[in-house]
Amino acid sequence: MPTYDYECQACGHRFEAFQSIKAAPIKVCPTCGKQKVRRLIGPGGGLIFKGSGFYCTDYRDSSYKSAAKSDSSSSSSSSSTTSKTETTTSSSSSSSTKSETAKK
Repeated sequence: MPTYDYECQACGHRFEAFQSIKAAPIKVCPTCGKQKVRRLIGPGGGLIFKGSGFYCTDYRDSSYKSAAKSDSSSSSSSSSTTSKTETTTSSSSSSSTKSETAKK
């Protein structure tokens, strides 16, 4: 059941009410007793998921999972090759910087 925010237009009293969605809005202010209460539009309640986690991939079919597994294994082998190339490039650029500094 949602919590609704209300404000009395006569006295300015603001309050919350825990009501059913089907329940009629409150019309009488609990402070001044006048019938000038209006329901405010609030930001809404946050959606809370409890547990170990909920992911969009949890309910995928088996063909998607097998394709994703083959993609991840092929990308991991290409990433190790890329990191070796980057290491070589970075070491050669640092030695060229040292030689440029020595020339000055």
